[in-house]
Amino acid sequence: MKPEVRDAINAHLKLELDAWYKYSAMALWFEEADLPGFASFAKTQAAEEMQHAYRFIEHLQDRDQSPVLPALAQPAATYDSPREALDAVLKSEQTVSESIRQLYAVADKANDQAARIMLEWFINEQVEEENMARSLLGRLRLAGEVGAGLMLLDQELGAGNIPGHNPDAAGA
Repeated sequence: MKPEVRDAINAHLKLELDAWYKYSAMALWFEEADLPGFASFAKTQAAEEMQHAYRFIEHLQDRDQSPVLPALAQPAATYDSPREALDAVLKSEQTVSESIRQLYAVADKANDQAARIMLEWFINEQVEEENMARSLLGRLRLAGEVGAGLMLLDQELGAGNIPGHNPDAAGA
């Protein structure tokens, strides 16, 4: 593995771990806001982000490279509304998507076929992740941020029904 690919993967690893940390903190906030379905959603997403981080770690290790675990900034602990939290989800997913596209370009330039193949899975996964975040924001707009609509959406999320999420897709 060329050093530029290794370094780019290690740099991206921070984003995956940061997403895990943000979703974990968000789950705590949703629990405190009496939205257990939203909290369940955030916990599920946090676990998925940690799995993504491990895929990058394992890719490096499988190729006799050393993963570098980064320091993480403390994530937001509170939000003004569920919408603000979900806006943060979409922004985070878009940031991760852009990083993966840039990482793919580095792997392509280095003619690193193994990295490109691994990254293709992540490119497809991020399409689903962004769609899920946009769909969830759309449902929240329809439901409203207070009252029965919010409670119904919370119940739906608690049952594992995540708008825009296809459990049979690449990242499930």
